[in-house]
Amino acid sequence: MKSDNNYGRIKTDETLRETVCHGSDEYPFKYYKEDIWLFDFHCIDWHWHSEVEFVFIENGTAEFLVGSGRHVLTAGTGIFINSQVIHRFEASESVIIPNIVFSPSLLSPEESLIYRKYIQPLLDSSMECLILSPESPWQNDVLKDLLSVFNVQEKEDLCELKTAELLLKIWSSVYENVNISDRVPSSKVSAHTQAQLQIMMQYIHKNYREHITLENIAQTVSLSKSSALNIFSKYLHISPVSYLVNYRLKRSAKLLASTDGSIYSIARDTGFENVGYFCRKFKKLFGVTPGEYRKTEK
Repeated sequence: MKSDNNYGRIKTDETLRETVCHGSDEYPFKYYKEDIWLFDFHCIDWHWHSEVEFVFIENGTAEFLVGSGRHVLTAGTGIFINSQVIHRFEASESVIIPNIVFSPSLLSPEESLIYRKYIQPLLDSSMECLILSPESPWQNDVLKDLLSVFNVQEKEDLCELKTAELLLKIWSSVYENVNISDRVPSSKVSAHTQAQLQIMMQYIHKNYREHITLENIAQTVSLSKSSALNIFSKYLHISPVSYLVNYRLKRSAKLLASTDGSIYSIARDTGFENVGYFCRKFKKLFGVTPGEYRKTEK
């Protein structure tokens, strides 16, 4: 994920791939400790990366949208997010999430037997994520090891060596306890579908000021309207048109906070033809009117 504690928004390219470098070529690992509440709109928005990710919920409750699933996680639990799976984190309060993002090649070189036998199968499996609960004995052990990884980052002595040792232990536990026999060719279908979703989302991001229909969105990837609707519903749990409206509202919120433009002009500039409809939708999403939002954010 990450902003390196420069809270704001996740930086991605046109496919929603995160552009931040996690670690270095020599040591492709990065530790973060973040508060979801401090990010724009209290969420770490949609993104994906080739690295895998482990997240621990230190306090509070947060909603994790990962691939096609939606998970509400509470303090003391965690989640593993597989490589190249799109995800988004939301919070309605301060939620501290220590987390690590690393390349699986840190565990063993990609050309090695260990990588081919124990790492690649998990990456290629249909598992988008794994919820880690302290109620499961083996998952509780993983959570304890994850906390040890976090603690090691505060110490300089043998930090990288101890980190690699703990990550191998964690990976071994996951490999031994989850079913990865489903080596999907369907994961390739899922990746293709995810790419279609990203293209449709980017079309919305680039053209949100214009009059856009469901048909326009679907045509960007040569899909029927019902297929586009199903993809958005499966992965984002929202319709394409609702996603468009919410994106327009978030852009308008940025303009309200950063410019002196009138509410009418901002509504028009972000694709709303009716300012009354804009104000109703804005209050429904943010809980305040556009004018009230401007007063609190400026």
